[in-house]
Amino acid sequence: MSRLLTSFSLIGALCTAVSFPIFAASEAFDTLTIQYSTHAQPRVFDAKVEAVKAATVSAQTSGRIINIHYDVNDLVPQGAALLEITNKEQGAGLAGAEAELAKAEAVNSEAQAQYTRYKELFPKGAISKGAMDEATAKAKSSAQAVSSAKAQLVKANESLNYTIVSAPFSGRVTQRFVEQGETISYGQALFSGYDTQHLRAVFQVSQQDLPSIQQLENIRIQLANGKVIEANDINPFNFADPITHSHAVRVNFINPNDTDHLVGQWVKVLFEQTSQPSLMVPMSAIHQVGDLTSVYRKNGDKIVLSQVRLGFMDSAKQQAEVLSGLMPSDEIIIDAAQYLINANVTKVKE
Repeated sequence: MSRLLTSFSLIGALCTAVSFPIFAASEAFDTLTIQYSTHAQPRVFDAKVEAVKAATVSAQTSGRIINIHYDVNDLVPQGAALLEITNKEQGAGLAGAEAELAKAEAVNSEAQAQYTRYKELFPKGAISKGAMDEATAKAKSSAQAVSSAKAQLVKANESLNYTIVSAPFSGRVTQRFVEQGETISYGQALFSGYDTQHLRAVFQVSQQDLPSIQQLENIRIQLANGKVIEANDINPFNFADPITHSHAVRVNFINPNDTDHLVGQWVKVLFEQTSQPSLMVPMSAIHQVGDLTSVYRKNGDKIVLSQVRLGFMDSAKQQAEVLSGLMPSDEIIIDAAQYLINANVTKVKE
């Protein structure tokens, strides 16, 4: 029944059109001769936002947790202390390393002084060759002992610093694996989080779309609030997923200062793609009545209503793609509404 009504509507519209007076279109109205042309057609993909930098902070020493300063969903600045661990054992190790360094430096000072004296006396024959060799070896070994003691001091100092776990970068905490009072061991996971500033939109494209993506210089990311971000760091994967045969594309971008809830959300990725040659007509030339979409086409010295099927709409240029109903070199009325008004006025006068 709906198809029958549509057919009746189409026949009625066509009958109404041919009942209009005949105008010399080239004299009374502006016309356009359409030809094939290419146009930039936007492509839209659904993308998921991920953090470029995400990490799980683990313990680098053992001990009992005495303070936890941040929790899940907290925003943490870089270098901030996430938690504190007991440091008595590490402090004692540092004190011992300092004492060993002081002892090694004292022994080295004596050995170097003796080597200097023997070096001055040896040419005079006051020191035997064996005593000189012994002083030289002692000076070298004592100097190496100082280097070793310094290395142990650095290690002990780092072990003490590890009792305060700091944030490696500014970001938001997503997980906390420990509680205050727990005893932790080396390598145990403590916190997880991500950097809120450096993000990327990840989406999938078919192998037919991959060449177009690889030639793009910039891309637009439309957020859920309607804000559009321009990005030019585009990284299409050269290998395809073995199951879906699609290619992943990563678009890195900087998070706007007023938005801090993007990770895990869906966004729209938009870019312009040159289409195949097609027929484009001005939006003003389109006559829409119910389900009937048509244009006024010049046929000899007459103007006839021709039904068309439209495709892509370019709102920026106010043009529409005609998929069927017209041929190249067809001449159409540019302003269908004005033509219809003038035709009706003429009809009433008659």
